[in-house]
Amino acid sequence: QLQLVESGGGLVQPGGSLRLSCLGSGFTWKFVVIGWFRQAPGKEREGVACISASGSTSYADSMKGRFTISRDNAKNSVYLQMNSLKPEDTAVYYCAAAPGCSRDDTVYAYWGQGTQVTVSS
Repeated sequence: QLQLVESGGGLVQPGGSLRLSCLGSGFTWKFVVIGWFRQAPGKEREGVACISASGSTSYADSMKGRFTISRDNAKNSVYLQMNSLKPEDTAVYYCAAAPGCSRDDTVYAYWGQGTQVTVSS
């Protein structure tokens, strides 16, 4: 069974950067489609970015130009580089696996436990 573990969250000042990692196991990683989602307190979970097995990427409009998703199949990992962070980026960030990229989180069958990102001065 596919298992996902996120890491890299933490406290960062506005304007700062963080790189989140999603480490996978239990599946042939190069075939896995990974999406990043986030959920802030009191808000619905929202899609952040997605990367296909071929490396094609897609982003939510509010993250374009600030966030970059990438993958390293040799390390069974997908990364989310987050720059120019804002307080409104504060949330728990999750990676999830699906048959294809989608903003609909119900199509993602496997989820990590999440990593907290807090943007505050």
